[in-house]
Amino acid sequence: MRAVVQRVLSASVEVEGRIVSQIGPGLLVLVGIHEADADSDADYICRKVLNMRLFPNEETGKAWDQSVVQRDYGVLLVSQFTLYGVLKGNKPDFHVAMPPQIAKPFYASLVEKFQKAYSSDAVKDGIFGAMMKVNLVNDGPVTMQLDSSPVQESS
Repeated sequence: MRAVVQRVLSASVEVEGRIVSQIGPGLLVLVGIHEADADSDADYICRKVLNMRLFPNEETGKAWDQSVVQRDYGVLLVSQFTLYGVLKGNKPDFHVAMPPQIAKPFYASLVEKFQKAYSSDAVKDGIFGAMMKVNLVNDGPVTMQLDSSPVQESS
């Protein structure tokens, strides 16, 4: 599983002209699911995202000291199969991304994992498979990349 984590002042997801999810300060997490991903990959991404110390501690002045949970900020999860795209010539190929019919329930279980580990009110998501407009105001900007497996081979 691959995640691109962005520290944001705000983020929202719009589908067909309607805002379906939004958060204030927190993390926007773009999630790509590999065809070989298992529950252990989802556990790793959930644990890492919720515990990454990407926020300053305003009391001590220390940078990179607090997690999204410690700050009681929001998390907006957005499924993005294109994170597993590779170029074949000039055309993108997504054959190592989990097929949508399997990825949809897997992604739903990932969202549930985040909500159980943190807070169902604080964790929002987009609409799986929809054409989404993701709006964000970067904070920093701070962007981190996570991979649950250092090297995932094509099958």
